Amino acid sequence: MAAPELSGPRVRLVPCTGEHHARLRELHAEPEVRRWWQDPDDDWPNAHEPNTVHYTVLVDGEIAGFAQWHEEPDPMFRHGGLDLFLDPALHGRGLGTETVRVLCAHLIDDHRFHRLVIDPEAENEAAIACYRKAGFRPVGVMRRYSRDRFGVWKDGLLLDLLADEFVRG
Repeated sequence: MAAPELSGPRVRLVPCTGEHHARLRELHAEPEVRRWWQDPDDDWPNAHEPNTVHYTVLVDGEIAGFAQWHEEPDPMFRHGGLDLFLDPALHGRGLGTETVRVLCAHLIDDHRFHRLVIDPEAENEAAIACYRKAGFRPVGVMRRYSRDRFGVWKDGLLLDLLADEFVRG
């Protein structure tokens, strides 16, 4: 899927390219990011994932994080899902919420998704607060949903956002 550049007041999402990979891998290795994300494959973020689009998040022209979205293409269940992380040094400034809103606007306006989902670990209170600020609502806890990088099963919280409930920044 081709990825257009997306912009908000302070963030810019650009298609992920090779020139971004080293810095994205550095950010991925930050303890506050690694806590919630699996160890990356050797070719991450260059890995090809079907129905998935990767973005580099820029703030003031500098690499600030990573965002991705994926599509469930089955017409009976079609929806979009997203994930992201930002440089922990930038947390607490509303940049995560802005990134989520920019991506949601793109998925709703350009891809015509009626529903978006995100599924952080249930313990990831900061991420959940960010997604709720962007309009996502809890659907329910998915018990022992995913394994962390140590092999421990963790609960996930499924949140969703319906297009007609999306409030733009």
